[in-house]
Amino acid sequence: MSTMIKMVRALTAAAAIAVAAPAFAAGDGPHIERQQWSFAGPFGTFERGQLQRGFKVYQEVCAACHGLRQVAFRNLAEEGGPSFSEEQAKVIAAEYTVVDGPNDDGDMYDRPAILADKFPSPFPNEQAARASNGGAYPPDFSLLAKARAAHRGFPWFVFDAFTQYQEQGPDYIYALLTGYEEDPEGIEVPVGQYYNHSFLAGQFIGMAPPLSDELVEYTDDTPMTTEQYARDVSAFMMWAAEPHLEARKKMGFRVIIFLIVFAGLLYFTKKHLWRNVEH
Repeated sequence: MSTMIKMVRALTAAAAIAVAAPAFAAGDGPHIERQQWSFAGPFGTFERGQLQRGFKVYQEVCAACHGLRQVAFRNLAEEGGPSFSEEQAKVIAAEYTVVDGPNDDGDMYDRPAILADKFPSPFPNEQAARASNGGAYPPDFSLLAKARAAHRGFPWFVFDAFTQYQEQGPDYIYALLTGYEEDPEGIEVPVGQYYNHSFLAGQFIGMAPPLSDELVEYTDDTPMTTEQYARDVSAFMMWAAEPHLEARKKMGFRVIIFLIVFAGLLYFTKKHLWRNVEH
């Protein structure tokens, strides 16, 4: 009986911790609202127009400080991506300069980028990047949508596994880009810092508000607002971090169908083989 009582107490304590954990997790950082994304869920896909708009925002606003060094120019024309044509991707690549070499004289030289090249960094090294940004190091955008996410505590991450919620990264990026505020009364913002209520590392961030209304011109009648820019570039960054997302989901669906059919075959095979055997 004492053993049973101990087990009940242990289960009760575990349940209490599970209930309390989300409250603690929520109190440790900002609240990040879940957004609606076309690529969410097991059958979600990227919206091509949104990826192209997001790339435009990156190219005209973010690329001055943030690199994209894991993405090649040819990826822009590959299936599952922004769906630029090969010629469009070549034109985009030619706008960039990359360092190549050595040549026959042993010297490095600059040349226009080609499809096989990856996006060059806007700075030659980390020290130069920090010197140009007041000591802050602008992170590379390639994997940021997967690396930056508001982690949900137990038991919510268990629910996320069942609901296939994998959009914490773009949710956070969108919240960060739209989370700038005027300095709140009673809060002293350090010099060179900006107040952002969605920043995971604290309320102050070294990056100035990068977006504003009418900053980037859209040609498809999409609203040119800060919120729309933030949404589009967040989707583009999700694609950059996981360019084969659509192929992965298609393969996963096929595997599930195969497993269901395979399980059915095993069941009926077992019933056939053992139908005359007494149990």
